[in-house]
Amino acid sequence: MARTKEFDPDAVLQSALELFWRRGYEATSMADLVEGLGIARASIYATFGSKHELYLRALERYAEQSNPVLLAELSQPGPVLPAVRALVRRFAREAAEDGLKRGCFVTNTAVELAPHDRDSARRVEASLGHLETVLTAALVRAQAQGELPAGRDPRALARMLLVLMQGLRVIGKAGEGAARVRDAAEQALTLLA
Repeated sequence: MARTKEFDPDAVLQSALELFWRRGYEATSMADLVEGLGIARASIYATFGSKHELYLRALERYAEQSNPVLLAELSQPGPVLPAVRALVRRFAREAAEDGLKRGCFVTNTAVELAPHDRDSARRVEASLGHLETVLTAALVRAQAQGELPAGRDPRALARMLLVLMQGLRVIGKAGEGAARVRDAAEQALTLLA
């Protein structure tokens, strides 16, 4: 007779996301996962596969949680550029105030794993591509509404903002960069005028 799971796989995945996000992939051992998730090693393997597979699922979960929020923030009716500015400022504020120095889970993965792990690199690219697409669509809409001059390239601006926002998260992890992060964000926003 098959045993039923004595844990909620969804809650365990969320806990794994938090643990990997805080510590990184390499610094999180299987023993850390067993202790942090409160389930046996065999249960982790049976439910999620390897540590790597669990990490990839946690990364996908992070994107599933983040992407709808970004889309909602930039898809509101009315003027678009205030929403874009608010998003960039939120990224800067979060980077400057990140007491845990977690940064962005996608950016952390891009730095730690993507250079040598194709599966991670694909997921990072998908997440960054989604953000670029959402930003581009918002800036196209801003241009159509007359908020952005006709000669500006919405896709190039979206890419600049994407790189800036991810860079803000990296600098925020480094420590004492709050003023640097805020100044960079405000300077970049002048390009949207």
